[in-house]
Amino acid sequence: MQLQVTNSPFSQEQVDLLNQLLPTLTENQKIWLSGYLASQANSGAAPAAEGPAVQESVAPQASQAEAASKEVTILFGSQTGNGQMIAEDSSRRLKDQGYNVTVSSMDDFKTKNMKKVENLLVIVSTHGEGDPPDNAISFHEFLNGRKAPKLEDARFSVLALGDTSYEYFCQTGKDFDQRLEDLGGTRLYPRVDCDVDFDDDAEEWIQGVLSSLNELQEETAQAAAAPAGAAASAAPATEQPAYSRTNPFRAEILDNINLNGRGSAKETRHVELSLEGSGLTFEPGDSLGMFPENDPLLVDQLIREMDWNPEETVVLNKQGDIRSLREALLSHFEITVLTKPLLEKMSKLTNNEKIQELLDTEHADDLRSYLEGRDLLDLLKDYGPWQGGAADVVGNLRKIPPRLYSIASSPSANPDEVHLTVGAVRYDAHGRPRTGVCSGQCAERTEPGDTLPIYIQHNPNFKLPDNPSAPVIMVGPGTGIAPFRSFVEEREEVEADGKSWLFFGDQHFRTDFLYQTEWQQWLEEGSLSKMDVAFSRDNEEKIYVQHRILENSEEVYQWLQDGAFLYICGDEKRMAHDVHEALVSVLEKEGNMTHEEAEAYMLDLQQQKRYQRDVY
Repeated sequence: MQLQVTNSPFSQEQVDLLNQLLPTLTENQKIWLSGYLASQANSGAAPAAEGPAVQESVAPQASQAEAASKEVTILFGSQTGNGQMIAEDSSRRLKDQGYNVTVSSMDDFKTKNMKKVENLLVIVSTHGEGDPPDNAISFHEFLNGRKAPKLEDARFSVLALGDTSYEYFCQTGKDFDQRLEDLGGTRLYPRVDCDVDFDDDAEEWIQGVLSSLNELQEETAQAAAAPAGAAASAAPATEQPAYSRTNPFRAEILDNINLNGRGSAKETRHVELSLEGSGLTFEPGDSLGMFPENDPLLVDQLIREMDWNPEETVVLNKQGDIRSLREALLSHFEITVLTKPLLEKMSKLTNNEKIQELLDTEHADDLRSYLEGRDLLDLLKDYGPWQGGAADVVGNLRKIPPRLYSIASSPSANPDEVHLTVGAVRYDAHGRPRTGVCSGQCAERTEPGDTLPIYIQHNPNFKLPDNPSAPVIMVGPGTGIAPFRSFVEEREEVEADGKSWLFFGDQHFRTDFLYQTEWQQWLEEGSLSKMDVAFSRDNEEKIYVQHRILENSEEVYQWLQDGAFLYICGDEKRMAHDVHEALVSVLEKEGNMTHEEAEAYMLDLQQQKRYQRDVY
C-alpha cells in the first residue's frame, strides 16, 4: 500500500520520499529500520541527525538483525520426486511466514554459492545400497571433496528419506548431516529420518525448522515493532491441492487386461483409470502412487494364528483414529515386509531368546537372510509365544506405503485417463505362496468399475527434452517399457520431429512382447524411428538389452554425439547397472576413451539432464 497524506501523519514531501525509499529496502534493512525507530520511541532519544549517541544504541541491534537472516536455501536430492515435493511444500510454508526461499535440486545448485548460504535445509533420499540419488551425486562429491568451503556462519537441518527394509536406512541424509557439521555448520534443527510413511515425520521436521527460524528472528530483532513470530501466527494457510498423497483420489478402473500371451510365465496388467473430476494433472515421465490393501486371506490367517478378535478396535495413528482390527490390517498396516526395526520392537513382546540372537550384530548375515521374503505371519509363527494383545502388535507396525508406478500414457493422447503397466508378483518362499500387495490386488482383486486410491507423483528427473527435435534413446525391458509408451504417445501428439530409438526386452517374443501392435504401428507411422528387442529365453544364450546396445555401438555413439537424450527405466541392481556398463564400453570403443573418461562423459550427460533414469 502506498503512503498518502490522507492515510498517514506525514506531509506530502515526506510521503513522496518514503514512497521512493520503502520499495527499495531489503528485509534486513526493514528489520534494522523498525528496530531503530522502536528504540527511538522507547528511549525518547533525539532524531538521527543529532547523532553519534543514536548510532551507539542501535549498532548492536543492526548486527543482530543481520545475523538472523531471512534467506533460506532448500536443496533436494530425489529419485522419485518425494524429496522435491517436500521441498516445494516447505518453501511455500516458509514464504508464508516472510522468508526469502531459494529451492534447487542439488545438481542444479551452483556450488560456488555454498559459502554464501546462511540457512540451509537439505532434503535427500537414499538410493540403492546407501547411495545418493542421481541428482545428488555431484553435490555429494563436492561437499565431501577438498573444494567444500567452511560453513561456520551457516545453520542447517537435514530431512532424510529412506526405507527401514534396506540395510543402509537414510544413509545419504546421515552423511550430509555429519559432513555439514564437520564443515563448521550449526544445526538449526536435529536431523529427522523418515521411513516410507514420511508424512508425519516430514511435518514434524518443517514445524521444528520454522520454530527455530522464528525464535532466531525474535531473539535478534526484539526491538522490532512486530517480531517475526507474531507475524507468522497471522500468516495465511498454504493452499493445498484437492487430491494428493495425503488425500488420494478414488479413481474408477476403466479397463484391466493381461498383456501376456497364453503360456507366459508372467502376468502383466494394463490398467486404465479415470481421472475425471479429480483435477489431477501429469506429464510423461511422472508416476502414479497407489495405496493398496493387503490380501484378505493373509489378514485372516494372521488373526487365526494369534486367536485375535477381528472386531476388536485398535488405534491407527498419532491422531487417535480407530478401526476394527481386521479393517486396520486390511487397509492401514504393512504386514508383508519385515525390517530390522520391526524385529527390535517385537522382540520386547516375547521371551524367545532366538530372536535376540538373530538381532545380535554378529548374526547380521543371518538377519539379512531371515528378512528376505518373509512377512509378519512368519515372524509370529517363528518367535512366539507372544505377550500382550493385538493392539500391542499392531502398535509396532508401520503404515502401508504407497506403490509407485511409471505412468504409461500421455495426457494429450488420453485426456482424463491414466494408464499403468503392472507386473504381478508371485513366488513361493519358506513353504508358502507369496503375492505382491499392490500387483496382486490389481491382478486378482479388482475389475472395471472398482475404484483405487491414487495420487500423482511428479518426477522432474525423468522428462522428455524441451526441444522436440532432439533425438531420444529409451531402454526399458519388462514393465520398464511403461514411461516410453507415454513418451512416444506424447511425441506423436506434438508431432515431434526428433529421432527416437527404443530398446525393449523380455523372456519370449510370442508371449511377452508388451504393446507389440502399438510399437509396430508407431514404427510404420514414424513416431518411433527404430526399435531393437531382446528376448532372453528364445535362444540357448540369453540375450538382454545391453547386448543389443553393444551390437549397435557405432550408431549409439553417433546418436549421443548428435545430442541424444538417454533414458533408462527398470531394475536398478541388474539391468540399469549392466546397461550403464554397456554404454561405458560403447564410449571406450567408439570414442577411443579410457574407462575414466567414459565414466566422466556419462556423468556430464547426467548433469546436462541428457542421461535420466527411473529405476527401482
